[in-house]
Amino acid sequence: MESKYPSSSSDSIPGKAFTGVGNIIKLLPTGTVFLFQFLSPLVTNNGHCHYINKVLTSILLAVCGFSCAFSSFTDSYKGSDGMTHYGVVTKKGLWPAPSSESVDLCSYRLRVGDFVHAFLSVAVFAVLALLDANTVDCFYPEFESKEKILLMALPPAVGAVSGTVFMLFPNKRHGIGYPYSSDDNDNSTTTRS
Repeated sequence: MESKYPSSSSDSIPGKAFTGVGNIIKLLPTGTVFLFQFLSPLVTNNGHCHYINKVLTSILLAVCGFSCAFSSFTDSYKGSDGMTHYGVVTKKGLWPAPSSESVDLCSYRLRVGDFVHAFLSVAVFAVLALLDANTVDCFYPEFESKEKILLMALPPAVGAVSGTVFMLFPNKRHGIGYPYSSDDNDNSTTTRS
């Protein structure tokens, strides 16, 4: 049975849409948000915070926020040994990474887009985490009753802005936590942009 779409899925409109959605999923802090949602009731005492609960929640927020930002500054490549190697992106290239004859590690340099993606990823996480019911009850319980409109409007607004930027300016990194895919522009022999 023949498909009604062109054979090159990346050139078709549905192919571009699926690629854009894939880029959003790759950049949004879904794993970090899941971890926070899982641990939040425990560290906030279901919103009934004492001083130690506020400290633990603050530490959890900081660690999860760092995780969101850090993942934007990592990348991977397939080495000449056939294994996937991960490293941190620097101004000079990927570090620490064992040398590989088939890969130009200098092409993995730090870019402005990395900072933009890290900022937006942290912003999405911050909105989801700081407006979580347990966090609101713990840190600012009077906020929920007075600022219902902000609680309802801010997450979709930040999500729409971040999602649009992620779709228009996709990140080509395959960092820690994101699997390297050989069908995504194999960079083992080409230069990265």
